[in-house]
Amino acid sequence: QVQLVESGGGLVQAGGSLRLSCAASGRTFSMNAMGWFRQAPGEQRLFVASITWSTVGDTYYDDSVKGRFTISRDNAKNTVYLQMNSLKPEDTAVYFCAAAPYSEYYNAYYYSRPLYDSWGQGTQVTVSS
Repeated sequence: QVQLVESGGGLVQAGGSLRLSCAASGRTFSMNAMGWFRQAPGEQRLFVASITWSTVGDTYYDDSVKGRFTISRDNAKNTVYLQMNSLKPEDTAVYFCAAAPYSEYYNAYYYSRPLYDSWGQGTQVTVSS
């Protein structure tokens, strides 16, 4: 199992920026990708962005955040970052970090929660209008 710890959430005004971090420990050698999901009150937990742990570091984004959010990684620190710019009130949610082991289906189904087997505790992001 991989342990994940998120940090960096908070309160920001619309148009502002935040950077989330997720540090992984434990069986990190088993990770194929790490990603971010978010869950607003009363809503499902939805995919935001992910990055593979391969040499290339393929990235994936939900359409709602493309051009505003950037996911990146630091392999040496086993840490993934989510830079969030031009934040909107609808970005308000609890953001969860997740890790996915190898799957031949990952490139096709990167947004699918069942592909991720390790989850962080979540960090609150609130964007005021």
